[in-house]
Amino acid sequence: MDSEPHGMSSEPHSQHSELNLEEGHIKDDLPLLTSSSSSTSKPTTTDDKPGPSSSSTPEPDIEELEKQCAAYARHDMYGTMGRAKLPWTQKVLLGIAIITLFPLRVVSATLVVVLYYLICRGCTLCLAPNQEHEDEQDDYSHMGGWRRRIIYWFGRVLSRALLFVFGFYWIKETYRDPDMDNKFNDELEVNHDSNEIERPGAIISNHVSHLDILYHMSSSFPSFVAKKSVSKLPLVGLISKCLGCVYVQRESKSSDFKGVSGVVNDRINESLQDKSAPMMMLFPEGTTTNGDYILPFKTGAFLSKAPVLPVILRYPYEKFSPAWDTISGVRHVILLLCQFVNYITVLRLPLYYPSQEEKDDPKLYAENVRRLMAREGNLIMTDIGLAEKRVYHAAIHGLFAKR
Repeated sequence: MDSEPHGMSSEPHSQHSELNLEEGHIKDDLPLLTSSSSSTSKPTTTDDKPGPSSSSTPEPDIEELEKQCAAYARHDMYGTMGRAKLPWTQKVLLGIAIITLFPLRVVSATLVVVLYYLICRGCTLCLAPNQEHEDEQDDYSHMGGWRRRIIYWFGRVLSRALLFVFGFYWIKETYRDPDMDNKFNDELEVNHDSNEIERPGAIISNHVSHLDILYHMSSSFPSFVAKKSVSKLPLVGLISKCLGCVYVQRESKSSDFKGVSGVVNDRINESLQDKSAPMMMLFPEGTTTNGDYILPFKTGAFLSKAPVLPVILRYPYEKFSPAWDTISGVRHVILLLCQFVNYITVLRLPLYYPSQEEKDDPKLYAENVRRLMAREGNLIMTDIGLAEKRVYHAAIHGLFAKR
């Protein structure tokens, strides 16, 4: 959960930003697709090589694997799986941070999470969760009135406090539409054609790290798609229900189970009709990258035909990249909390209104939004997805296990 976006010399640079320039980015004049063009051509990619195969021989080395799956490769000081050899000066600094900074941040973060859990617990007392069917959603997305307002505002403030604890002392936000500079309302957008206030059907964001969720909570406090197991976690489970998360239940065999796309569409339509209902925040890539690439989009967020609000997140870094790939969760948290300052930059694009052609073709709608985000965010488009990522991670772990 990356190298610094170009044109931001006041913040730390990563070595990989130079690599991106050499490989080439999506051009500014990259055209959007039409139905005819999308049916005869594959999405633009700078990586024509296929993903690694478990049956390939001879066994590829780490450099070859990272070249084939560049969207998931780490390029920070800690390297693949966070296990690169460090200079002794960095080892000393890391040791000092583990003894001093790490425990302080762990305690502070725990207090913030516990405080918000208690607030959520108090607001949900004597309130039954939303549960239309035993196999469907179990959440508090229908909660309104003073309960919703308390959970909403405390959720935004405390999630930003949590980011501050993690070292994100300031967040640079840029609005592509000059008319919206310093006027952005977290849940509303302006329809310039009708001069009316309009809400996006969903917020669409690239996915780099689990920290993405904290930023979006602090910004607009939307609902997310999460695994069903999240709802059963201590503390976090109740918080996710108060967010109105849509839980993935792939194992459900109920004949009337709507599926994730059906529930997401219902939530989008509900939020458009009722401004007190939470908006949906979706990561259409379906998994995280190292922040320099953008993967093919799933169409679930675009089936409702509603306008979407694209948001692009970047994590500039000097030593440790907050991107969550190949590195274990425990090691990632330790290294993140031991880095005194972390950075995040946000680019908000104008509300994207689909054409009739895009409304009739969700795949076209999704691909055009992806191409727009790639162009505006200076991201590299690639055709690989979650399947290649799993093969890559398995291969990387296998190679390190043999060492």
